[in-house]
Amino acid sequence: MSEDSLENLADKLAAEAAAMATEKTVDSGVSSTSPTGSTSKDRNLGLILDIPLRVTVELGRTKMPVSELLNLTQGSVVELSKLAGEPMEVLVNDKLIAKGEAVVVNEKFGVRLTDIISPTERVESLK
Repeated sequence: MSEDSLENLADKLAAEAAAMATEKTVDSGVSSTSPTGSTSKDRNLGLILDIPLRVTVELGRTKMPVSELLNLTQGSVVELSKLAGEPMEVLVNDKLIAKGEAVVVNEKFGVRLTDIISPTERVESLK
């Protein structure tokens, strides 16, 4: 499968999972379980748990002509569109899911999530 078709499949599965989560179901007192003991919702969620996703943390962006890009050397400073202290964007498959701040943990960079986009807004962004 190509990366585009995997992304489309992941988007469709995520939309279906979100729709299932928001569905109002009537509890008849009988649980819908499979012979293995898992519910149909568990089985449906299990379909998407192993799908690899591309997670990107965006510090900022800039545009520059190729001539400036070729003139970059070690120690060059690239000015970004965001101001110091602004939250970084956390993207999953190029879709915004959260914002956060840079932290250092055991001498490695990390991101502390400060604002998570609501599930409704995330599902809307898939359309």
